[in-house]
Amino acid sequence: MKFFFDLFPVILFFVAFKAYDIYIATGVAMLATVMQIGWVRYRHHRIDNMLWINLIVIMLFGGATLAFQDETFIKWKPSVLYWLFASILLVSNQFFSKNLIQALLEKQLVLPSQVWQKLNLSWIVFFVFMGCVNLYVAYGFSVDTWVTFKLFGVMGLMLLFVVLQVVLLNKYLRSVDFVKADLHTTQKGIAEAGENREQDK
Repeated sequence: MKFFFDLFPVILFFVAFKAYDIYIATGVAMLATVMQIGWVRYRHHRIDNMLWINLIVIMLFGGATLAFQDETFIKWKPSVLYWLFASILLVSNQFFSKNLIQALLEKQLVLPSQVWQKLNLSWIVFFVFMGCVNLYVAYGFSVDTWVTFKLFGVMGLMLLFVVLQVVLLNKYLRSVDFVKADLHTTQKGIAEAGENREQDK
């Protein structure tokens, strides 16, 4: 559900484009992003930095699209956003020793340090790749094709990427609940062993 919630502005952008044109769709996407921020603030009282970044980028590039009546700006918006995310992951890891992917997922997953590094790198490469693919489709095909790709193509590639990660990391994936269960079982075994020794005495 969160995945589709994150796609809310893109879905409305697609619908508005099919019903009207690229400029109406851009305005709808901008409004939808503001509504998305408002809803998150209302429900959770806290907004992730990524949502703020997305809001700033859509306002800048969407605003330029409407002001100059030039679709070029909105076409560049996804690529700029992807490359910005890739840069944040890279800079945080290289200069601040902060693996943001690990910080995001370590409560759900237990992975070796080197695997976290590979996971972080894979997301950087993926975001760079997505930025390039977006421009390839934007300039190599019609606007209609690009808008369709922006929703279905991106969603498909994202799901494929996540599935491949799960498959490749399968041998490392152990949820925190399983680790806690193992720890509980070990502690219980130690306690029972201690009781047995006391009884033997």
